[in-house]
Amino acid sequence: MQLIFEKSRPGRRALTLDPLDVPKAELPAGFCRETPPALPEVGEFDVVRHFTHLSRRNFGLDSHFYPLGSCTMKYNPKVSELVAADPGFAALHPHLSSAPAYWGACQGALELVHDLEGILAEVGGMKAGCLQPMAGAHGELAGTLLIAAYHRDRGNTHKRVVLVPDSAHGTNPASAAMAGFDVVQIPSAPDGLADLDRFREAMNDNVAAVMLTCPNTHGLFEPQVAEIAKIAHAVDALMYYDGANLNAIVGKCRPGDLGFDVMHFNLHKTFATPHGMGGPGAGAIAVGDRLLPYLPGPRVEKTADGFVLSQPPKSIGRMAPFFGNFLIAVRAYAFLLRYGGDGLAAVAESAVLNANYVLARLRGAYHPAFDGYCMHECVFSAAAQAEKGARALDIAKALLERGCHAPTVYFPLTVKECLMIEPTETESKETMDAFCDDMLDIARIAETAPETLKDAPRGLPVTRLDEVKAAKDLNCASLA
Repeated sequence: MQLIFEKSRPGRRALTLDPLDVPKAELPAGFCRETPPALPEVGEFDVVRHFTHLSRRNFGLDSHFYPLGSCTMKYNPKVSELVAADPGFAALHPHLSSAPAYWGACQGALELVHDLEGILAEVGGMKAGCLQPMAGAHGELAGTLLIAAYHRDRGNTHKRVVLVPDSAHGTNPASAAMAGFDVVQIPSAPDGLADLDRFREAMNDNVAAVMLTCPNTHGLFEPQVAEIAKIAHAVDALMYYDGANLNAIVGKCRPGDLGFDVMHFNLHKTFATPHGMGGPGAGAIAVGDRLLPYLPGPRVEKTADGFVLSQPPKSIGRMAPFFGNFLIAVRAYAFLLRYGGDGLAAVAESAVLNANYVLARLRGAYHPAFDGYCMHECVFSAAAQAEKGARALDIAKALLERGCHAPTVYFPLTVKECLMIEPTETESKETMDAFCDDMLDIARIAETAPETLKDAPRGLPVTRLDEVKAAKDLNCASLA
């Protein structure tokens, strides 16, 4: 396929302008380029066909099953796109919220921010929400900065440690470190759950917080989370809830009721807003009583005269301009209003049911990393296949060849040759059966002819790359 620049022809244009019917005004020399911009010269039809062809070379939710574990790549309702495209939201100038004189022109948007933050707080069992963080990891950073502000305000300068299980998301220790804390990793017990004894051993007066992903990245709910919270609170350590896997329990139980003090929501995971290619994400947070005074500001407040902005007394300040990715929040708001409480509970039920269906179908061909049922995602080890010459990577590439995006591989790091599969609640039984049939066929090939998987994927625009060269030689042209 040609590059768009290779299709360029001098003088060709995608549009033409009508002749001027007024005198031409020359731009000042200081505003003019010395050379033309390096843009392709192509017709409109060339542009449309070029990007349509490119889109067909991609794997995406609208075209393929996308079972990425821990990422919740699920259907994005198209009605939410219509709501977010409403000119009353999409055409607002972001600086309308910058001065009281303009607040009257964006009352609808301020009301949505106020209501959505309240809904998220209710879903999380917290006191208040905040939409500012623009991604899950950004929400983690906001949460750890709130924890730092809480301890600083109380004179707890000795509290420098954050405990993070090895089954957490990799961004957890990074966020804690960026907020100025030292990170101590707590190993999991053999059953894949947090080791309560190791938490007790590590807990002391120097601990500022515990960060937990629940369900964890092993796809398991932490049954001892309330006890861990009790241990932490006894030394004035706070509990942080990583909400990346909230879709497994949403509408069923609330992190605040389990003892958590702060959490983030991945609106692009749990509440079906666009996800992928680095965003746009939304990592809204919610807090309990302890952290209310420190929330990022400004905050939207409802008064008798309408919605206004105010600053919390001990705010950590802004985490992002203009309430974060506002139009992503609009999409999440539409999703939440449509589903309601009972609908959210059904989301969790279906997500868990689908994951356990996949677990049951593949159990004989791939080794489950842990015994028993899973939550929203199932984790397998392909170590047995690797011993015969077909690694988890080869299995993933073979799935691409069959028209299915690969699941997450080699994460979590606690599972050898890991395959982490999340079907989400939005996939049909027929889609999951087709995926499982492909996985079972690949397992058969791995048993009888593993070497044939080394060439997968065949027939795709990008086939098997040289992994070492890809890491060492960043000149993309040399990777073909």
